Amino acid sequence: MSTVYTTFLHYVTPLSTSSPWPLGISFKTQLLYAIVFPARYLDLFTDFISVYNTVMKIFFIGSSLYILYLMKIKFKATYDPALDTFRIEYLLGASVLLALVINEKFTFLEVCWAFSIYLEAVAILPQLFMLSRTGEAEMITTHYLFTLGSYRALYLLNWIYRYYIGQPMGPISWVSGMVQTALYSDFFWIYYNKVLKGKKFELPV
Repeated sequence: MSTVYTTFLHYVTPLSTSSPWPLGISFKTQLLYAIVFPARYLDLFTDFISVYNTVMKIFFIGSSLYILYLMKIKFKATYDPALDTFRIEYLLGASVLLALVINEKFTFLEVCWAFSIYLEAVAILPQLFMLSRTGEAEMITTHYLFTLGSYRALYLLNWIYRYYIGQPMGPISWVSGMVQTALYSDFFWIYYNKVLKGKKFELPV
């Protein structure tokens, strides 16, 4: 449930603010997540596990697409593309190549799954790049980023639990998860020393 809870916060945190849309949210990071989930959950059309599993997969896909709609149409005036300039085509290309070369089985669904894992590991980079350009962030934005990082960290804890009960995750998930968590390390440190102590979030000069 903790993973479901943090994933839910991943989507609703940008909406829980008194302003139309919290400044500093990267559309490109949201776009990458909107690619990740459909690629990962293509098995919706081939396998039925449970009603809960199906509903959650649809929720992940639908809510990620809904955020794109909010940012690009409903709250377009609050988004500044001049700050969101990370070249995501490199991330997409590298993820495709890795998925074609390193996968658990060379089938369409398994390659798409591996692609989604690799892409999710680096999907936060446009957001971190945007943050580095502004040098500071609104409080709600920092909480949102912390939620994203916590979501992956809780996945790692879940994988450790699965390892001890004899249901270990494969190396693709482990390595990608550790890379994604490592990308947050500097942010977590600043978040701890600034935000949690009641100070404004600012990157060190």
